Amino acid sequence: MSDASPKIRVAVVFGGRSSEHAISCVTAGAVMAAIDRDRYEVVPVGIARDGRWVLAPENQRLAIEDGRLPEVSADGQALALPFDPASKGLMVVEPGRMPATLTEVDVVLPLLHGPYGEDGTIQGMLDLAGVRYVGAGVLASAVGMDKGFMKLVWQARGLPVGRYVMVGDREWRTARTAKLDEIKQLGLPVFVKPARAGSSMGISRVETEDDLTAAIEAAREHDPKVIVEAAIVGREIECGVLQGLSGGPAEASLPAEILMAGGQDFYDFETKYLDGATRMAIPPDLPPGAVAEVQRLAVAAFEALDCEGLARVDFFHTPDGRWILNEINTMPGFTPTSAFPQMWAASGLDYPALVDRLIRTALDRPSGLR
Repeated sequence: MSDASPKIRVAVVFGGRSSEHAISCVTAGAVMAAIDRDRYEVVPVGIARDGRWVLAPENQRLAIEDGRLPEVSADGQALALPFDPASKGLMVVEPGRMPATLTEVDVVLPLLHGPYGEDGTIQGMLDLAGVRYVGAGVLASAVGMDKGFMKLVWQARGLPVGRYVMVGDREWRTARTAKLDEIKQLGLPVFVKPARAGSSMGISRVETEDDLTAAIEAAREHDPKVIVEAAIVGREIECGVLQGLSGGPAEASLPAEILMAGGQDFYDFETKYLDGATRMAIPPDLPPGAVAEVQRLAVAAFEALDCEGLARVDFFHTPDGRWILNEINTMPGFTPTSAFPQMWAASGLDYPALVDRLIRTALDRPSGLR
């Protein structure tokens, strides 16, 4: 880009109201460190835990240090996004004064994980404002966030999923015994999860029926809607997917296998982010043809939900060679240890090039209905 060419202005939005606030901050820190500043001008926008939008300092600590998790401070300059497609800007909000335009933005990188960000809420707001953004639209974001509806869509497309039971808030309050009886038909062990959370928050492995109620209550601390899944014996394999360029077909990365050092019951939050007890094999040691098959299924899962931009699709590979879809993440983590950027790096697309592609893909598509 020549010196006379204007830089593309990118608002990097991070933090948010969900339990994945800290991981969103870590993701944003890694992305902002890698983004090409000769091509892009970055506007860091933090969302505090109480939902306030602030202009975040670029030198803010956005990494996990000595087990301490980063957080957006609500003390920064208050911001708002006007719902005016002609504006395409961020507004400074000060008590007792009329809002003032801070800057126009060309594209938003909504690096938000979990509810109130990854679930279609901010996507709908950006569509109303007429601002382009990276990642899936409203419907794909919402369905991809809700593990129950995600699996229903995949089942309707004939894609392989495991056995599960959904536990809604009303069902749990009014028909608890019947719902527990339904869950018991899955056998043991089971995994109890918040239906609309990620980063392994609120997950329990349940070995006895006596522990079911406590596990569901623990998951309900993150989400009143809970999913209970039958345990699947198999290797945990992940695969990255990117929207095709210039209207082309979606592309899948080399897959990765999560390898735990030992002693963990499952891939929980501490194992994933804090204790360094995991590593990844990219590509994993799989039978002939298995890599091509998991890539095909990852793209099929992406397209079944009408995803855009990017996603990480998680699988189980069973001892008898079957692939079972576990879940999809429409805004996967970009932390230094995250699988998504590592899989694409192994596939020939390094971190800065990956970020650049996501921004270019978002700029190439229209805002609003498509």
